[in-house]
Amino acid sequence: MTDTPSTEPTQPIRILIVDDQALVRLGFRMVLEAEADLNVVGEAGDGETAIRLAVETSPDVILMDVRMPGLDGIEATRRIVAADPAARIIILTTFDLDEYAFGGLRAGASGFLLKDVRPAELTQAIRSVAAGDAAVSSRVTKAMLDLFSDRLPAAGAARADVDPIAALTPREREILQAIAEGLSNGEIAGKFYLTESTVKTHVGRVLAKLELRDRVHAVIFAYENGLLAR
Repeated sequence: MTDTPSTEPTQPIRILIVDDQALVRLGFRMVLEAEADLNVVGEAGDGETAIRLAVETSPDVILMDVRMPGLDGIEATRRIVAADPAARIIILTTFDLDEYAFGGLRAGASGFLLKDVRPAELTQAIRSVAAGDAAVSSRVTKAMLDLFSDRLPAAGAARADVDPIAALTPREREILQAIAEGLSNGEIAGKFYLTESTVKTHVGRVLAKLELRDRVHAVIFAYENGLLAR
């Protein structure tokens, strides 16, 4: 008789919910705690409390409302990411392609969700962000940048003293350009006649070399460094 190999149980994803409305927090908590792999470790009703609880509870993912009294979600996101660059934050907003959601992405969030998001989409987004992916496609990010590009620095102004893409190979530059144009891994594979696994490897190298957390920030990087036309 052969023993079945034992596997270590996967640790639940720890989540901090930030929203100034108690009923909204309760609704999210009920959805999340119905999932065995998700665990709500705290709630905050304002930005200051969110920053404190982010330190105290070390969540894997933070759901962050943007419109709150006092310190808003964008500034809270900026401060949390500045203190912990590995922090993963999903912005909660009321309107798609919202300037607040755009501001949250630029502050370091890994995506945004509408507050009336379906439970399955909410839980999938949290799992994606916890795994290091973005919760919004690069195509949607590009649409937001097209809409709000006047809020961005002039092309090349972000790091005028160095060439930020000098470390990339020619292929990696092509991959970065394709990400910035909003193409998925499958679309990039088709464009350059590569396998999706090869594209995934290239994307990972681009993000690592440029010290970018995910594809969302690759699109923002491309805009801020003049790789896409305004």
